[in-house]
Amino acid sequence: MQALIEVILPVFLVIGFGYVAVRAGWFPESGVDGLMRFTQQFAIPCLLFTAIARLDLEQSFDWRLLSSFYAGALGGFLLGLLGARLIFARPWEDAVAIGFCCLFSNSVLLGLPITERAYGAGALAANYAIIALHSPFCYGLGISAMEIVRARGHPGLKIVGTVAGAMFSNALIIGIVAGFAVNLAGLQLPGPVRDGLDLMVRAALPAALFGLGGVLVRYRPEGDLRVVLYVCAVALLVHPLITRGLGMALALPDAATRSAVLTAVMAPGINTYIFANMYGRARRVAASAVLLGTALSILTAWLWLGLLP
Repeated sequence: MQALIEVILPVFLVIGFGYVAVRAGWFPESGVDGLMRFTQQFAIPCLLFTAIARLDLEQSFDWRLLSSFYAGALGGFLLGLLGARLIFARPWEDAVAIGFCCLFSNSVLLGLPITERAYGAGALAANYAIIALHSPFCYGLGISAMEIVRARGHPGLKIVGTVAGAMFSNALIIGIVAGFAVNLAGLQLPGPVRDGLDLMVRAALPAALFGLGGVLVRYRPEGDLRVVLYVCAVALLVHPLITRGLGMALALPDAATRSAVLTAVMAPGINTYIFANMYGRARRVAASAVLLGTALSILTAWLWLGLLP
């Protein structure tokens, strides 16, 4: 339990700094929008690029691991999408953003350190296999769904073109694709380029978390609490349950099961707000789900640590 607090508390502190700074007038609200634009258009794409460019893609990618985790993620997305539309009567665009909140778990900021603290650095191979596909899968699914609902009524081929255009004009996807290209080609970036990227990467998550705190001053949970609780239930309970069930059915090894379930049980990540902010849909739900889900994941992660083999 202490290990979980040590991982999560710093995240809350940075979010809290952003909230207090904007609330007290030390940081202007107009600056929050600029800060979030910096993170989602520049700093986080650099983070994704460098992480993928440096991954060891020759690790063993167990199809049972990926099937278990991503079937759970897809199930969470569909439950979030349909629940937002059919239960809460949200517009389709909002429903996609809410589904994305149920889809994108915090696999890096929380998943890696908790798995390492619980099982050691040698247990992270399966985590990295999941992370290698996490952003492309989640953003590919989320952007495709959003562009399809926004383009409804247009001919099918036009929808395909819209989705492809949105995918490959998005800075996050460009960063991911470029990272895979550099990795697969075996290219070595010049030292000054690597150092410059590393500087951008160091700014990405702290700036995004600080900006999220500032956003929370503007977007409060009143009126959306039922939706936020629904998102947390799907993300923190349903996703890991599906992952664990499929892992057992497919005889997934214990080490891979631990990584898959602990990654699945992590709270919605900062990317869920970035996605919602990118389209201007369900931003209050996304911001609140990140905050509340991170707090609740202390309990759910502790529970699963006691249940896993």
